[in-house]
Amino acid sequence: MVVCLLPSSFVRTAFVFLCIMFIFPALTESQQTGITRNYQFDIQMTNVTRLCEAKSIVTVNGQFPGPKIVAREGDQVVVRVVNHVSHNITLHWHGVRQLRSAWADGPAYITQCPIQKGHTYVYNFTIVGQRGTLWWHAHISWLRATLYGPIVILPKLGVPYPFAKPYKEVPIIFGEWWKADTEVVISQALQTGGGPNVSDAYTINGLPGPLYNCSAKDTFKLKVKPGKTYLLRIINAALNDELFFSIANHPLTVVEVDAVYVKPFATKTLLITPGQTTNVLLTTHAQYPNANFFMEARPYVTGQGTFDNSTVAGILEYENPKSLSSSSFKKNLPLYKPTMPVLNDTSFATNFSEKLRSLGNARYPANVPQTIDRQFFFTVGFGTEPCTHNKTCQGPNGTKFSASVNNVSFVLPTTALLQSHFSGKSEGVYASNFPIIPLNPFNYTGTPPNNTFVTNDTKVLVVPFNTSVELVMQDTSILGIESHPLHIHGFNFFVVGRGFGNYNPAKDPARFNLVDPVERNTVGVPPGGWIAVRFRADNPGVWFMHCHLEVHTSWGLRMAWLVLDGSLPNEKLPPPPSDLPKC
Repeated sequence: MVVCLLPSSFVRTAFVFLCIMFIFPALTESQQTGITRNYQFDIQMTNVTRLCEAKSIVTVNGQFPGPKIVAREGDQVVVRVVNHVSHNITLHWHGVRQLRSAWADGPAYITQCPIQKGHTYVYNFTIVGQRGTLWWHAHISWLRATLYGPIVILPKLGVPYPFAKPYKEVPIIFGEWWKADTEVVISQALQTGGGPNVSDAYTINGLPGPLYNCSAKDTFKLKVKPGKTYLLRIINAALNDELFFSIANHPLTVVEVDAVYVKPFATKTLLITPGQTTNVLLTTHAQYPNANFFMEARPYVTGQGTFDNSTVAGILEYENPKSLSSSSFKKNLPLYKPTMPVLNDTSFATNFSEKLRSLGNARYPANVPQTIDRQFFFTVGFGTEPCTHNKTCQGPNGTKFSASVNNVSFVLPTTALLQSHFSGKSEGVYASNFPIIPLNPFNYTGTPPNNTFVTNDTKVLVVPFNTSVELVMQDTSILGIESHPLHIHGFNFFVVGRGFGNYNPAKDPARFNLVDPVERNTVGVPPGGWIAVRFRADNPGVWFMHCHLEVHTSWGLRMAWLVLDGSLPNEKLPPPPSDLPKC
């Protein structure tokens, strides 16, 4: 505990200020690097009204979206989480490398047991070699529907952006809004075996906007000045939908994805999957345009199931520098709409993704593994499982919907995998024989096999420390093709190749980009296609990999990597913190 003794003189005010600066460094901009940023996150229920209906939602500190975390590269981040609600809670710091801090990663029953009501857990990690935009969110059931917020990682003090410094920086977070309780939505879907009900609206910074009934007052407005450049830190926190985003009459310049700088390129529209972040530069018109502009997001759809076919809009408003009235932002002006891709425009999605390239320069090199120690081939997609107790379920032919990696639909254990591994008590918790290739090969994007049943199990894939990994993820046509945004915890990876149809190991590697591929933590496996990534397994621990479409994760499209300790002290996972939640 820090105790500040206050002198009773004219210096009291200054002394109090210094105490606050010492105790709460997260509240101020530090003049140094490598400091500790402290945050207090109180998980609590908060009443929120959207679409003219009030609802009690789970929040952090009563905020929706949740509070912003700001740190510089090299800073230590300490977040004290206190759970005041009846739901079990974990938080994940999406995209943070968590080098030797796997205990702070957050996925429920993978690296920790949940924080129960009335309990506290302190997440403690250091930002190493990253700068840009990431985000945090709940990582248990569907609670991230309302539990999410931005992570802004600034460069080290004195280190500039590799692009012109923007006039202002603005977080733009897409989400989904349900009138129903999302915990009830997924619980009912898993019981019936069918698809879950879809959301009622999309949101920008928690607001549905004027294209939804009863929501004109709940509209995000980006107020700008003419002739300025703004950095938009865009995050897709939606549960189940990839999104197109565009601003009418304003091209955007992409400069960073998933907290990694990229070669800048201009685009009228961008694609962003759940889990991904994208930083773009928005340069406003040089002269006051005497108009307002919609900024819209709508889904990119590749599957055959139902989806939220709606559009969320915010408004870009210009300040009139010549205005003589009290308000320099005029409301009754022409309002322009952007031209968006069609819902299933896979051609646009592919072209956009292929434009992403690492900077690959001396300061920000693309350290792609040039030689590979281990190669893995994973099929990702749908399947079915029998309906229990002789009932008829709402999935295909009376079965239950399921999803799998290499036909293994991952079952969450009741004890955290990392705790079981570290304590040497893995027996009965998980098996270490996750298949490295499909056990029953078939024409993955052609006619599906007659047997669509999956295997339900808890298996991990074990790799030695510092292994150079090449992973090919292949979409399958079982129950229809669909894009799958795959997220790997604990690592960034390089997207060295992609294609449609079945991956051909004899021909496709010749087209791999080993020079400047984009570096990410979440990537979309193309519908009816494949993606190839490479990374170095240099982070000891147990690391979750899953589809970031929450319904697919709930159906079992997930697995875990177990990276063993190395031989040196700095290559080993340290012991767990004393307050680690217990199951």
